[in-house]
Amino acid sequence: MKEQAHFWRHPAVPGTDLLRARYVTHRFSRHVHDGYAIGLIVTGVEEFAYKGVTHRAAAGELVLVNPDAVHTGQAGAPDGWSYRMLYPSIDALAGIAAELGAPRGTPHFPEQVVRDDEVAALLGRAHLAAERGDALAASTLSRTLFARLLARHATPRPALVLPGESRGAVREAVDLLHESLVDPPTLDDLAGAVGARPFALLRAFKAATGLPPHAYLTSLRVRRARHLLDAGMRPAQVAAEVGFTDQAHLTRHFRRIVGVPPAAYQRAAGTYKTGDSPNA
Repeated sequence: MKEQAHFWRHPAVPGTDLLRARYVTHRFSRHVHDGYAIGLIVTGVEEFAYKGVTHRAAAGELVLVNPDAVHTGQAGAPDGWSYRMLYPSIDALAGIAAELGAPRGTPHFPEQVVRDDEVAALLGRAHLAAERGDALAASTLSRTLFARLLARHATPRPALVLPGESRGAVREAVDLLHESLVDPPTLDDLAGAVGARPFALLRAFKAATGLPPHAYLTSLRVRRARHLLDAGMRPAQVAAEVGFTDQAHLTRHFRRIVGVPPAAYQRAAGTYKTGDSPNA
């Protein structure tokens, strides 16, 4: 019943992170990824909300999450679940799609849980090769995996339909939140700054991003925290830099979104400093 999580960088495919984990009580809060989240359920059942629909993925099934798509994650069975995940960047998959002659645009996975035994076996081999540090095998198998996924399960990304005025207000609001991680505005102030009414902005913001502004801000803070941790900054300092009240506040939200605490993330990046709290 013990929970475990190992996070690391792909040894040979740039812009790709990996996670091997077993969770029982851990719950991922509503969050988004810059890139894709592609995984294989090894044992148990994972349950996750995605765009208003609750999905259940059982052993042997693939989980396909698109960039900037809000989702959660928790156990769907008493014994939890274990899985192997890859997190390729948009550029990584778009480049492979272009090589395959796919239509222009960001690849999109319309189904979030699929059963494809051949691709599942390929994902398992690619992930294991990356964990062993076998760069040639890992790069070959991973690129073959991504190509197979794109060919079998991807379509061009559908366009988001929002009125032009709303799109502009949301874009400005997002830019303001990027600039205000430490001292964010209230919803009323944010709406006033972009020339919108608070409730209208809230509805348009959720339609465009999948999250209300306060939850989107937390996601931005964790995203920025990852960059600072990659640069070698200590977690306590990172917490202050991105607007969390303290290191514990950072750790709580970081683990709920990334799946591992900041110190474990830094060890994977090779920027962990001796003396940092192991549970940071």
